[in-house]
Amino acid sequence: MQAEAGKSRRFPRMTRDTARPEGGGRAASGDASAPARQWPLLAVLGGTALGLILVAVGVFRIGTLTIGLSMITGGVLRRLLPSVGMLAVRSRFTDMLTYGLLGVAIVMLSLMAQPEPWLEIPWLQDVVHFVVR
Repeated sequence: MQAEAGKSRRFPRMTRDTARPEGGGRAASGDASAPARQWPLLAVLGGTALGLILVAVGVFRIGTLTIGLSMITGGVLRRLLPSVGMLAVRSRFTDMLTYGLLGVAIVMLSLMAQPEPWLEIPWLQDVVHFVVR
């Protein structure tokens, strides 16, 4: 089969548009203000900013817990809401997995931070001693 006359099968040199991620539409109607349309992203960024401020003030563990919980909240919002605005970066599954795993990792590390960890995993210390030996 030949291509239509004048049309090339090559990709164009310049991309004119990209596909919006699934759920990447506005979180509120178009007549709402810009912050209201992007409230899921602003909620996650606000929680992360609050956590960073707490870390800067000197409440390290609570601040990092706040950051991790904000990331987990982003994953939950991505799962539950049909449209989350700019919080949607990739496919729904990839965003949920990324936000969730990053949030859980930050929460776990903040719970195990020294000195006086709130969570101790006995076999983890054995793994570290075995690997670092």
